[in-house]
Amino acid sequence: MRKSKLRFWGFLAPSLIAFCIVVIIPTCIGFFYSLTNWNGIVGSDVKFVGFQNFIDIFTRDDSFVHAFLFTAAFSVCAVVLVNLVGFGLAVLVTQKFRGATLLRGIFFMPNMIGGLLLGFTWQFIFISIFEAFSKKTGIAAFSGWLSNPETGFIGLLILTVWQMSGYMMIVYIAQIQQIPESVKEAARIDGANSWQLMRYIILPLMMPAFTIGLFLSISNSFKMFDQNLALTQGGPYKSTEMIALNIYNSAFGANEFGFAQAKAIVFLIIVAGIGVTQLVITKRKEVEM
Repeated sequence: MRKSKLRFWGFLAPSLIAFCIVVIIPTCIGFFYSLTNWNGIVGSDVKFVGFQNFIDIFTRDDSFVHAFLFTAAFSVCAVVLVNLVGFGLAVLVTQKFRGATLLRGIFFMPNMIGGLLLGFTWQFIFISIFEAFSKKTGIAAFSGWLSNPETGFIGLLILTVWQMSGYMMIVYIAQIQQIPESVKEAARIDGANSWQLMRYIILPLMMPAFTIGLFLSISNSFKMFDQNLALTQGGPYKSTEMIALNIYNSAFGANEFGFAQAKAIVFLIIVAGIGVTQLVITKRKEVEM
């Protein structure tokens, strides 16, 4: 038993030490700085202000509340669309036809592009290509996409769905391939059509994948930063500024590192709460095969 425990802790120790160094210790240090007025300059006077930064988030800084509401609305739309498109692509490429494997690679490819590069690419599309198309056709709807809060919101959604759907597709493909063909065949013998097979057999057995897909898409949508920075930079007038970019601007734009760290702590609590709630709800709906 002693040797078994030593082996267990021996294998666990490297990961546990790395987790403490990368996550636990920085979080504790960050919480300390959230209780101060630190401006981010090494050697500067750091005064303890208690929970004043947390109070100021909701009383002094309206931009954080607006950024949270914008991020929440964006995340709801992005989570629904990313998972719907990802599941639809998974169903498509798991059909038996020539070129299905090639399509998997094509659909997954956008996920391999870095967020900043992806943001600048779509910025070029929305500004240059859409503007040229608008001038050629006279359709005003394609003009000034990133200078309008509504179309800027849609632009961020398009970018996110285009990038993340391929990754969700891989998650759903793995689960679809685990569903026994005998179960599907039994349902067909009992007279189930394609819609009934999808609704009563495939979807319930897909719940473990939906649990993972929803968790990943929720966390990625709430934490999205580089695409927001590259595509809209929070404009116009901070109308498309998401929480991560808002925290970044407070820290590196206004040099309010203590205040920004307090925002990050609040952000962590919100995302963790939403993520855990989603996991609990979807886990209860999972069924055994």
